[in-house]
Amino acid sequence: MRPLGTFCLVLHSHLPWLAHHGAWPVGEEWLYQAWAHSYLPVTDMLARLATEGRRDVLTLGVTPVLAAQFDDPYCLRGMHDWLGGWALRAQLAGTRRDLGDLGRREHRAATAAIEDFEQRWRHGGSAVLRPLVDGGAIELLGGPLTHPFQPLLHPALRDLGLAEGLADAGHRLGHRPAGIWAPECGYAPGMEQDYAAAGVGHFLVDGPALRGDTAVARPVDGSGVICFGRDLDVTYRVWSPKAGYPGDPAYRDFHTFDHPTGFKPSRVTGHDVAPERKRAYDPERAARTVGKHAKDFVSVVCDRLDGLARRDGQPGLVVAAYDTELFGHWWHEGPAWLESVLRALPEAGVDVTTLHGALEAGHVGSPVTLPASSWGSGKDWRVWDGEQVADVVADNDALQRELLAALPKAGTARDPRADQALREALLSLSSDWAFMVSKDSAPDYARRRAQRHAARARELLDGGGDPAGWRAVSPFGGLDARRLTLRAWPPPCAC
Repeated sequence: MRPLGTFCLVLHSHLPWLAHHGAWPVGEEWLYQAWAHSYLPVTDMLARLATEGRRDVLTLGVTPVLAAQFDDPYCLRGMHDWLGGWALRAQLAGTRRDLGDLGRREHRAATAAIEDFEQRWRHGGSAVLRPLVDGGAIELLGGPLTHPFQPLLHPALRDLGLAEGLADAGHRLGHRPAGIWAPECGYAPGMEQDYAAAGVGHFLVDGPALRGDTAVARPVDGSGVICFGRDLDVTYRVWSPKAGYPGDPAYRDFHTFDHPTGFKPSRVTGHDVAPERKRAYDPERAARTVGKHAKDFVSVVCDRLDGLARRDGQPGLVVAAYDTELFGHWWHEGPAWLESVLRALPEAGVDVTTLHGALEAGHVGSPVTLPASSWGSGKDWRVWDGEQVADVVADNDALQRELLAALPKAGTARDPRADQALREALLSLSSDWAFMVSKDSAPDYARRRAQRHAARARELLDGGGDPAGWRAVSPFGGLDARRLTLRAWPPPCAC
């Protein structure tokens, strides 16, 4: 039977470098929560589907900076300790009359997570991800080393960050990604030429960059590099800036805590209901709602594909793309919903595959010229270069100039001080800091992180600082500053 069309689920897994930079409320706790509640269950689900013989299940982006934390001995030890703390907190909750059932549920979940972590993750995340890539269960997407907003980078740093990020994935997983999820889907005209030079064959943009017509992938100008657009009509059914399934009254409320244990005992109940008035979480009610929402999403995808087929006279393509952290960390029931959808779509006659699979199936249209864009507010660059982060942008520009003027050129002896200055600068240029400031999400932490890394880079460039000590608590120990190839300033204008 001819499929209704093709569906691609794309997940973007990313957190900034958090190790050794605070614990709570922002810092390592953020990493361990997302690891326990998103990365463990999502990879467990993928391994289970792979064992059943499923191939091309989804396209998984894992940023180099997150992959580094997955493999870092300090982070692995910290994660194991955190899981043990989860079990101990669950035991405490189980002794309370008001939280007994919740405590027992959490203890079962913590015990299962500890067993999973000790069996599958003991040698790091690469040992978990590589079998999924080797076996064809997923397509791996890469990206630049420290997740910078690429349109605002000097071309030399942009080229270096991408080349090093792709090489890092190759070293860890034995596969150099052919596609990338560009950080924040940030794009400036001409970047496709950089991608072609780096060996990148396809990347994602947000739907509006293609004027909403995402039914096929498209070559960008004459580069031969293909862009896929997020289908926002379908994607926003799950999660949008204003609505989506996770806000259903039956689901566990993310924001309401029992502070002595850190657990979340309530369901959403209603958007205008005060925390103290929210109803107790009911797992059975939530499970029924997961089934209802999975069925609804499958219906939405089928209707979309049916409409595209009638419009175009051929099967179409739907690309739904999300942050991996939505599934489990932000939306407790998300992993269960994800598995239900991935099982139900093929039964409904939809061809579920990866971005590479969509290209092989011929879902490629005519060339397109893309505008400057992102997936942020307004679909432009305002989150990362707006008035609220003007000071961050100015300091980033100055740091790049200072770095490029001071670093050694190719052919000179390797300089550990220059290497560490480059690491610190790249960590300072992470897109996360401007995002957190613009969205008023721990902005003080974000500013401190950007300023601390920039100050360290400058101190090293001036001949001071502690290159050996700072390297010990930084990712990407193999980064060599001599690989930076200088090109003309300034970066392309987006006007």
